[in-house]
Amino acid sequence: MSRKKVTVVGAGFVGATTAQRIVEKQLADVVLIDVVEGMPQGKALDMMQSAAVEGFDTEITGTNNYADTAGSDVIVITAGIARKPGMSRDDLLTTNASIVGGIIEQIVPHSPNAVVIVVTNPLDVMTYLAWKKSGIDPKRVIGMAGVLDSARYACFIAQELNCSIKDVRAMVLGGHGDSMVPVPDYSTVNGVPITQLISAERIEAINTRTRNGGAEIVALLKTGSAYYAPASSVTAMVEAVLLNSNRILPVCAYLTGEYGVDDFYCGVPAALGTTGVQKIIEIKLNDEDKQALQRSASDVLALINKLSLV
Repeated sequence: MSRKKVTVVGAGFVGATTAQRIVEKQLADVVLIDVVEGMPQGKALDMMQSAAVEGFDTEITGTNNYADTAGSDVIVITAGIARKPGMSRDDLLTTNASIVGGIIEQIVPHSPNAVVIVVTNPLDVMTYLAWKKSGIDPKRVIGMAGVLDSARYACFIAQELNCSIKDVRAMVLGGHGDSMVPVPDYSTVNGVPITQLISAERIEAINTRTRNGGAEIVALLKTGSAYYAPASSVTAMVEAVLLNSNRILPVCAYLTGEYGVDDFYCGVPAALGTTGVQKIIEIKLNDEDKQALQRSASDVLALINKLSLV
């Protein structure tokens, strides 16, 4: 039985770390592709030489040729320029739209049945763009944001309570930007909502830090943006798709009226499987969170309109 095949587009920090996580978990063989000659080949060779030590049998190859990606089950798009200190995710809009659009045109014909997972910022708009350019079922084009934002939220909750992060389940909805919506009512420690464990004032401080989670890392690194947690987050999505696990994760999904959002992408809980989004999960939100999600969705739509794609 042949193994599954995943293509990771972009051999920078996020792409290379994602490829590493996938092969080390033995989820699939990986093709790492980049426009820079020699870079994906060198990183792939380096990873293959770690296989004897790490104990994985999956294979990774590097290439500059999209023909080598043919027959992929999942395509992960990480390529694009990264944020620099002082930049918002939205500042990347035009440049990354050109990059992602070009990638979709080259890669989808080689793997027309693949599930496409977009990581490039501004995330929600790039996911919408990828769907529009691809012409495939929107359920098979999804964005990675909520898993990462929720992981950051969980990290800060565990630090606040000095508890095991294994017991923390956090939920962040909305666009992957400053108006993302951490949802305390659905964020729990071993089933107990954090609203019963942390004061409202501290929760608001944690919410704010979560919204600024990426910017905090960009400011510290100065020459790049986060990649360890983003790679882990997209790998969790890849795993759910490849294993057809129906795992419910917060992802950037195409909505057709759910949560009052119609005909564009936004971060919501969804069950993931072989065909991408199997089902959108509609949870009951309080009025404050519902309004916050509407504002976040409006911000996403405003950015989409800037690209004149609607």
